[in-house]
Amino acid sequence: MQFGSRRRKRLLHVAAAAGVLALTAGCSSGLAGGGSEAAADGPIKIGMLAPFSGSESAFGEYMQNGAQLAVNEINADGGVLGRDLELLVEDDACDATTAVSGANKLVTDGIVASVGGYCSGATLPTLPIFDEAGIPMVIPAANSNELVDQGLPGVFLINGTGDQQAEAAVTYAKQIGATNVAVVDDATSYSADLAGAFTEQATAAGLDVVVSETITPGENDYSAVATTLAAEKPALVYWTGYYQEGGLIARQSQDAGFDGVFLVADGSVDAKFAEIAGEGYTENVVGTFTQTPDMIDGADQWIADYEELAGDPPGPYSTQAYDAVRVMAQAIEDAGDTEFDNVVAGLEGLKDFDTFAGPLTFTDTHTLSGGGFVIVAIDPATGAFVLEDDLQG
Repeated sequence: MQFGSRRRKRLLHVAAAAGVLALTAGCSSGLAGGGSEAAADGPIKIGMLAPFSGSESAFGEYMQNGAQLAVNEINADGGVLGRDLELLVEDDACDATTAVSGANKLVTDGIVASVGGYCSGATLPTLPIFDEAGIPMVIPAANSNELVDQGLPGVFLINGTGDQQAEAAVTYAKQIGATNVAVVDDATSYSADLAGAFTEQATAAGLDVVVSETITPGENDYSAVATTLAAEKPALVYWTGYYQEGGLIARQSQDAGFDGVFLVADGSVDAKFAEIAGEGYTENVVGTFTQTPDMIDGADQWIADYEELAGDPPGPYSTQAYDAVRVMAQAIEDAGDTEFDNVVAGLEGLKDFDTFAGPLTFTDTHTLSGGGFVIVAIDPATGAFVLEDDLQG
């Protein structure tokens, strides 16, 4: 009943939009003339929102290049439904307001599917926009549980959820014998969601959560939380925010006397973390993360193809963005058209689709059945995160 209501609402929206277009065509010759025929015969437009400005901009480049590589390969093989794919990108700056503007721009530009989403806090407000426009989403990076808790029929995640990442963090804490732990978040949807999942699972596993702090992102002085960590002496602290603040907290907590393990979530897994923390401050730093191409056997040719396209090596979420395009393309091909309900059915019908994270079959909640998270550590020579433990026992 709920799904039917959404569908009717979407159809009414489309009908209203068609009416506006008809009136516009009548008032301005040529604006919509031949548009529908061109749209049916032209490329299939897919959209990507990612951060291309701000502190997370490096991830946007990785994601765009990964997605474009998939588009190029698919088009070289004949495209989808006999038509080329075209990737349209907009900057969300990891900011909710900017993301809403970008999502509306992509809808206006005629995309039929979305393959973007890095920051959960910026992705969440775009969900109703794409849902209202009848645009299915395969989200490659953002992974807050809130994204799927809303139950929107067109939202699919191909990165592990916050619950799955928290499970990896708790597994690692138990593996190293930590009995008292701490958690620090930055109050964003992604970070707070992950911190809450970690606290719940750690407590259920018998670990004592001795510190639970929330910081304000964008500041330079985190001495208050650093002093607390030094005083309470948890064996492991899980930082669930991004690398800008994470690098500062890692450094300042060590200066204050904290000598436990500094575990960071995937939002902090980037070589810039080591730059910000500084030399001598990363020996105790590890992270929960999904594997990057350099950690995957047999990915050499893919890395070479990526470097030929981008001019630089791939980074975090380049493979997920690559797979998001391939997953969406296969669903459209299986659907036989780009109609929302048919594409959603195509996504739900994928069975063991080959991806970098392994065979993909979506769960009933449109997430992966397994998160695929591993433990990574910082290479002191390069500052890059490398595989430390695959958590396979």
